[in-house]
Amino acid sequence: MFGPVTTVMTFADDPEKSARWWADQLGAEVHLDIDGESVYAWLTTAGVEIGFHQADDDRNPRGGSPVVYWAVADLDAARGRLLAAGCVHHRGPLTVSEGRRICQIIDPFGTVIGLEGP
Repeated sequence: MFGPVTTVMTFADDPEKSARWWADQLGAEVHLDIDGESVYAWLTTAGVEIGFHQADDDRNPRGGSPVVYWAVADLDAARGRLLAAGCVHHRGPLTVSEGRRICQIIDPFGTVIGLEGP
């Protein structure tokens, strides 16, 4: 059901500044997706996207654990299976680019898990 980890998302007060700091450490290029006041910044290293999303006290607290995104062949099917097994909805599904969708669920133990796939 699960493929490789594709994305690790962290939450920061200044996503672009955080991404630029990590990019300097890792010798990577920063990419930005700006939607109004919302900024998602990311870089790719070792085939994994390291994402920096705006912190939000209710949904994505600063200093919270990173969210690991698992690649899945069918996002809706994987999400449905995990919800039926006791997980609860957290965010999404969202289309982040052509053919790329993500969602977050919370497992029965309180861990936020991301899924990424078509």
